[in-house]
Amino acid sequence: MTLIHYIIAFLFVVICILLMIVILLQKGRGGGLSGAFGGVGGHSAFGAKTGDVFTWVTVALTFLFVLVSIIGVFWFVPPPAAVTTPAQVAPPSDAQPSEAVPERGESASDIPVAPVGE
Repeated sequence: MTLIHYIIAFLFVVICILLMIVILLQKGRGGGLSGAFGGVGGHSAFGAKTGDVFTWVTVALTFLFVLVSIIGVFWFVPPPAAVTTPAQVAPPSDAQPSEAVPERGESASDIPVAPVGE
């Protein structure tokens, strides 16, 4: 693995952890984890406008999560294997071209075959 692989993996893990923390700190319908820090009901641990800030931070982290995921796919997934056509495949070194592939109009039974065991 190269340095860019480690950087992408590190960013991905950090963004995931931050996204989990921010989501858990948001005030949900039932008060959420932020209600446990800030007290009862409508109060927040970090002030009155934290709902807007947490929402924007969540949106930004989600965007970064998707972006790093897409970049990671291009860096971590190997390219597909090259497809070789029969013209690109070389015949074995001991076989003659006429023995390896039948000529046009020639059937497979016309090709001489060495007996087994010789």
